[in-house]
Amino acid sequence: MLWASLPRELRARFRPHAEILARHILAEVQRCVPEYARPLEGAFGALITKGIRNAILHGLECIGDDRAKDRSDFFRYLGYVEFQEGRDLDCLHAAYRIGGRVAWRYIAELGRAGKVPPDVLFVCAESLFAYVDEMSELSSEGYQAAQASSRVGARERRRRKLLQVVLSGAETSPHALSGLAAAGNWSVPESLSVVVFDKPGGGAVPIALPTGDDDVLVDLSGAEPCLVTSDPRRHLAEFAAAPAGWRAAVGPRVRLGDAPLSLKWARRSLELARRGLFGEGPVVWFAEELSSLWLLADEFLADAMAERCLAPLAPLTEKQRARLSETLLAWLDSRGGAPEVAAKLHVHPQTIRNRMHQLERLFGDRLSCPEERFAMMVALRAQRLLASAG
Repeated sequence: MLWASLPRELRARFRPHAEILARHILAEVQRCVPEYARPLEGAFGALITKGIRNAILHGLECIGDDRAKDRSDFFRYLGYVEFQEGRDLDCLHAAYRIGGRVAWRYIAELGRAGKVPPDVLFVCAESLFAYVDEMSELSSEGYQAAQASSRVGARERRRRKLLQVVLSGAETSPHALSGLAAAGNWSVPESLSVVVFDKPGGGAVPIALPTGDDDVLVDLSGAEPCLVTSDPRRHLAEFAAAPAGWRAAVGPRVRLGDAPLSLKWARRSLELARRGLFGEGPVVWFAEELSSLWLLADEFLADAMAERCLAPLAPLTEKQRARLSETLLAWLDSRGGAPEVAAKLHVHPQTIRNRMHQLERLFGDRLSCPEERFAMMVALRAQRLLASAG
């Protein structure tokens, strides 16, 4: 930076004039740039005053010192604010040029009065106008970053709206849906799955999901974080490394119009996972838990079925019921003899024979009826699942 090549003693000579120079620059900027010709009140007044003072003080800090504090982020921020305020960058660039001219006139007069050598003043001028160019460039970067962020933000808002429409199940004409998808840059898939996330205590989903992919709609900031995707395995590839406690549940693959159905079963899968039914893995797949989901699709009916089908066990003690239920289910699963059932339960065959005699006395001919055996098996499996779910 050219400032660093100037004699360091100039800093002490110019420093007492910083405040008056700031007032001169502010007055000229407000006179020449209509967009800034406003009362110096609130956030606007604070920012324009701070901007001018920061520019002067930073220039002074750099005189004779190539290790001065970097203030580039501040000038980028000024560009960001210009975009947010709806102003063109020309306003800020004009303010920088005006400030540079006012500063040079003031410095030149001060330098001549203080007998600063002309060659040093020439370097001052060159440094000052290079500084104006640098501030302008940094503010342009901030402005462009704000523009890009705004475009991304608008796109994400459109995609979240599209996600709400897809998951709501509301009837939407193909033409309207195509328009929403085009506005959100979403490639409408032939089929999709809904994925829901859960973490006890809440918190942000701790993985970098590809929210910019054309084939995925994501809302991770809502009360129920979820995504819609045609390829859940690809989008959940990183989730295996999520911190302990995080769970994701993947609903069934469905047509676009049936997305609410996939959401329903993803939520149900997550609910049962919270209750401990599906092990400790970070991802629960609907397709891999179909039998459990079917058995517990209606827990009232599961309880009612168990009450009817297993009524002969009701008078027994809890311990007796547990032993005989376990034996009955193992026998229904295998339909083998005592040795096979005993091996499955890790008990002596004679123990199984004794239990089977008890079951025959309690259930009678029902044990030889295919329909009754099927009902008992369903009731016992549902009962076991409910017991494991607490």
